[in-house]
Amino acid sequence: MKLLKCCGRTLELGVSRELSSYGPFLAVTAVCSLRWCGREPEGFDSIIESVTSKLGSSDLREHPLIKPYRKFMWRIGIDPTKVRPSHEALLRRLLFRREFPRINTVVDAGNLASIEAMIPIGLYNMELLKPPLLLRRARSGEVFEPIGGKLRKLQGNEIVLSDAEKILHIFPYRDSQKTMIVEGIRDVLVVAAGVPGVPEEDVVKAAVLARKYIARSACGEECGDVQLVTS
Repeated sequence: MKLLKCCGRTLELGVSRELSSYGPFLAVTAVCSLRWCGREPEGFDSIIESVTSKLGSSDLREHPLIKPYRKFMWRIGIDPTKVRPSHEALLRRLLFRREFPRINTVVDAGNLASIEAMIPIGLYNMELLKPPLLLRRARSGEVFEPIGGKLRKLQGNEIVLSDAEKILHIFPYRDSQKTMIVEGIRDVLVVAAGVPGVPEEDVVKAAVLARKYIARSACGEECGDVQLVTS
């Protein structure tokens, strides 16, 4: 287990040993004392244009920062042609529909970092977390409440990030409504998701990039720590 000390809190974080053969990992940090000043990260539109131009008409399935996530999902029994890793879903929406979802200042900044770094990134309201946080195999019949969706019972093949009371995330594609980011919250936990075949340093950089963009956009304070959490 690792300890993240941020925003006046100490969070214990771990990856279950039962996942060691699958190799998922997390890079975790935080942004504190948000004032929601409503700025955009510098160069917001140019970053979107750069990502769009760089990827062009390439086959996202074969990209070195997408293919490993698809392979991982196939391995745990989830079809990535039906349920896509979160960063691939964002990129497809951007490339093929010319849309970038605008939710709120913080979520938009996190999504921008995700498409730029090409790493799945989740954001969570720290005030609602009940540590320890654990990346683990789901239990059959557990209930998950996704953002923008209906309650669903999990099958048991999913990998989830949970705290002591609830599921926060289905790895690496869907966050929970229970800890979603709404305007006015003060502290945000930033979690970047990694799988075998993706360099750890890329996942850490993605977490740091999201932290920077969120802090600038919502006038918050970057936590100095980044914890790399592995099994």
